[in-house]
Amino acid sequence: MLETLTFVRAFLTRRLRLNDQGATAVEYGLMVFLIALVIIGAVTLLGSNLSSIFNKVATAL
Repeated sequence: MLETLTFVRAFLTRRLRLNDQGATAVEYGLMVFLIALVIIGAVTLLGSNLSSIFNKVATAL
């Protein structure tokens, strides 16, 4: 049983070590996704606030 666990651990360690480029691509993808979410949220919030400000200015004029 111990030999099997040792083999599985060694296999997974070798497998993960060889395939580290895919992990970095996934990490970059997640970072881009999260940055896009923040930008979309900021534009949405600022867009509605700016719209109300422009409406107030237009009404005042």
